[in-house]
Amino acid sequence: MGRLIIVSNRVAPVEEAKGSVGGLAVAMLAALRASGGLWFGWSGRTSSSVESATPTIVKKSGITYATLDLSPQDHAGYYNGYANRTLWPLFHYRLHLTDFNRRECATYLNVNRWFAEKLAPLLRPADLVWVNDYHLIPLGEALRAIGVKQPIGFFLHTPFPAPQVLTALPNHFSLMRAIMAYDVIGFQTAVDLRAFRDYMRFEAGGSIESDGRVTAFGHTALAGAFPIGIDTDDVAALAREAASSNRTERMRASLRGRDLVIGVDRLDYSKGLVERFQAFERFLELFPARRTQVVFMQIAPPTRAEVPEYQKIRRTLEGMAGHIVGRFAEPDWTPIRYLNRSFNRNVLAGYHRSSRIGLVTPLRDGMNLVAKEYVAAQNPEDPGVLVLSQFAGAAQELDSALIVNPFDTDGVAEAIERGLSMPLEERRERWEAMMDRLRRQDVTAWRESFVAALSAAPYHVEPSWPNRKSLARSAS
Repeated sequence: MGRLIIVSNRVAPVEEAKGSVGGLAVAMLAALRASGGLWFGWSGRTSSSVESATPTIVKKSGITYATLDLSPQDHAGYYNGYANRTLWPLFHYRLHLTDFNRRECATYLNVNRWFAEKLAPLLRPADLVWVNDYHLIPLGEALRAIGVKQPIGFFLHTPFPAPQVLTALPNHFSLMRAIMAYDVIGFQTAVDLRAFRDYMRFEAGGSIESDGRVTAFGHTALAGAFPIGIDTDDVAALAREAASSNRTERMRASLRGRDLVIGVDRLDYSKGLVERFQAFERFLELFPARRTQVVFMQIAPPTRAEVPEYQKIRRTLEGMAGHIVGRFAEPDWTPIRYLNRSFNRNVLAGYHRSSRIGLVTPLRDGMNLVAKEYVAAQNPEDPGVLVLSQFAGAAQELDSALIVNPFDTDGVAEAIERGLSMPLEERRERWEAMMDRLRRQDVTAWRESFVAALSAAPYHVEPSWPNRKSLARSAS
């Protein structure tokens, strides 16, 4: 096998330490370290003159990083616009937040074509190309249109919406035609895969074969569920080491013997943070004996700060945290700690290990690696309890967690109480069952299963790929 070429919207900065990057970046780095290869994508920077730019190439620890700056206009239309104000809310079933703008759609397609033009010269004949996430759905079609013949796979890290939701997107047909340019199309769960197949069968008039191949728009691809995992043993080791760190000891001392309920999420409306705050307030109402005995710490680093919807949720949560403190706090006890900044993985591992409850309650999530990292970080002798939304992809695997409906405020409040009251023997049994699953379906298993499927490509029928003019028309 040749090199593995990973393409994502954002390439983790080369200079970042292992503990500073998020779970997805860690998974990508693990995949590249195992096979050697190239990571291609946006640098995270904007520049006023990028049209004739060539990728910045940096080699480190056997990995080649190739990054491009975006112009401010492209960043606004492609990233803040179509990717995160159209596709992100739509894929998370938030139709009322979905904004469709033809100009931003055109920018999204143009950036994908530009990425394709810059990536193609870097490819070698034996390479496998692995494209990641909703920002880059049209990239495979753009690569095919300029003659790239290597196997190309696509993995969607977000949920895939039901056809009734997806068809609200004005250009859904051209977007789904573009996804069929890939040889392998991967999803987080069987639920997402079923939604994709339903679209291809009932909206695109395609067919589904017993071996998982999907034929639609004149092309054939293998579609499957490849649930992403974590480096389970690495997270467990981080947590063991972090348990005695100064940061963890200081946080634990500040609790003064109280139980910690912890939430760790990007500041995003899909994470159910408003509903979570409401559930914790309801918990304090329903179980007054727990007042002064429990502290809820929510870590929510800001993201996409330029998008108005994210500015709004930040203001809402700040107001709710103040309201809960004002209503329930005592002179020697603050019920909620709301931290609107980032912490590295080492610190978070120590905090997770010190908590009695991990509260992971997204309204919709492709997988949610925080849920898996929480479980892996626990002390085997005295593990905490994971309270997990039924709408997180992780709930399909971590079914020994306390599974809740995040819209059911009383139900989440009762699950917090149940977790706090759970006997040690039951906590151990639940934790052991989840850890066994995490070790069997870790990041290595995820990578190997997807790469094995891609290595068996091509599945597609010999294509008649659209040329650049017809691709441009798909924006309308």
